[in-house]
Amino acid sequence: MKLPNTAHTERPWRIHEIAPDFVLEDVWALPTPGGPDDLPRLVRFISMDDDTPQPLVFRVLFDIRWKLGALLGWDDQDSKVGARVASLRDRLPDDLRAGPRGPDTKNHPFTSVYLTDTEWAAEMANRTMHGVMHISWVPDESGGYRGQMAVLVKPNGLFGKAYMAAIKPFRYALVYPALMRIFERGWQQQAA
Repeated sequence: MKLPNTAHTERPWRIHEIAPDFVLEDVWALPTPGGPDDLPRLVRFISMDDDTPQPLVFRVLFDIRWKLGALLGWDDQDSKVGARVASLRDRLPDDLRAGPRGPDTKNHPFTSVYLTDTEWAAEMANRTMHGVMHISWVPDESGGYRGQMAVLVKPNGLFGKAYMAAIKPFRYALVYPALMRIFERGWQQQAA
């Protein structure tokens, strides 16, 4: 379920101090009910990207995106974190730098920035943007807890802004609904 931006901005997340120059694109309630200490389980689930079947529309859209990226050089090595842009790890205060970094994603281009008891941030960059996937663990309405995902982006110039605007309808109509089904199915399979 899509949430208002305030579901992210009104919480005291550490990402606010680390990435104040990034734009908050989306905030989503994840269908991952659990207890107060289940963030590590959610982080493992997301980073391992196990063999949870992905809907056809999701696979097709990402196949197209990766092929376009390869053809147009959007995802070349010189466009990634540490090349085109500095890592957000360079901005971390001492306590976060000394703490656990968290896992990189196995099958997606995200590199972990930091991990706390309640939040995990991972970043990626290409020629279009520098993005952050912020996963947090929050109390829900029923007295339990669930995951929350915020997507923060720093577009790369006018081209990056145009790219983000062009993909927005696809993200809302196709990508996020499919992603939420993947989360829900995978989370339930893990619990079983």
